Amino acid sequence: MVRLLLAGIDTLECAYYLANSANCDFFAFIGSIKEYLRQSKSRDSQHAKYGNMEFLVEPYGSGSGYPFILNNKDFRIQCGEFNNPSFHVKFSSESLWRDSPQVLHDRFIAWASSAGFEPFKQEGLSRVDFSFDYSVSTMNFDEDSMVTMSDKDSIHRENNQIQTLTFGKGDVVLRIYNKVAEINQSSHKEWFFDLWGQKEHVWRIEWQVRKETLKRFGIRTIEELGQKKKGLLKWLSGNHDTLRIPSLDNNRSRWPLHPLWVDLQMQIENMEEGDAGNQIEDCASIRSLEKRNVISVYGYLKRLAAIRSIMLKEKNTSLPEALKRLERQVRRIHDPMTWEMDVEKRIKEMEHGRW
Repeated sequence: MVRLLLAGIDTLECAYYLANSANCDFFAFIGSIKEYLRQSKSRDSQHAKYGNMEFLVEPYGSGSGYPFILNNKDFRIQCGEFNNPSFHVKFSSESLWRDSPQVLHDRFIAWASSAGFEPFKQEGLSRVDFSFDYSVSTMNFDEDSMVTMSDKDSIHRENNQIQTLTFGKGDVVLRIYNKVAEINQSSHKEWFFDLWGQKEHVWRIEWQVRKETLKRFGIRTIEELGQKKKGLLKWLSGNHDTLRIPSLDNNRSRWPLHPLWVDLQMQIENMEEGDAGNQIEDCASIRSLEKRNVISVYGYLKRLAAIRSIMLKEKNTSLPEALKRLERQVRRIHDPMTWEMDVEKRIKEMEHGRW
């Protein structure tokens, strides 16, 4: 049994060509912040606001040559006054599932206008990841079931079970992977559970497509992405990669399509233009973060209990006793002024997507 739970764009990277007006001192503004961080030898980011957008200014530049990096809950922005393009923007995954790429694009352009910038050339997409999340009760396929134009593949297993199948390298990469395991082990995007309506047996089919292939299908801008993505996805799922049921036929392209791929092709054929947003609860990410921090604190409490038991040469310390000792020790080091400042700093970081 296979059932589509969610489909959309999980990653989008775009270059913006913006010219600053005579009264725009944006680069001088963030340059002074970065210089302050350098002189203070701080590794922490600095909260700032310019135009109608707030962000965190990072104390470092990018490996691709941009001197400034800004982050908030919607965007990761690499920029430089003398770079071409002057802005390279990665839209955040959560924002892409909550809003459409067009809404986020309009939001960025509105900020650019408020900051004193004007586009002198259309934006250019450099990467789009298309995702299809399926409820799959039993994984009855492997790498040999895939008929693909890609020359390279790789397999990641855990406990002798396939976790990720990867096909291709470069302009088109297909990944089929256990999304629940990926959330639990690395990304911690537990808000997907609410969107899916389940917490297990979810596999993601995901194509990572870069600039040259996007251009082949006439997709250079955000608007063209909404208009022409269906044609690209039909080619990806019908020509570039197909999941098959192996048979005795020596011609693999004549093997029957796997039911998962039959449904995927049907979903793409019925796809409408544009992207609709999803209702993601505002507190979903915060609740997930709170849960992970509670688990960490609980682990440290066990260590404190062991330390107390060794110090007092007693039997294992109970949870209530460990909590009391933790409270006493924390009160000894508590500084109200530092507490207030550090909590406020963490609030700003989390409001801007720094979990």
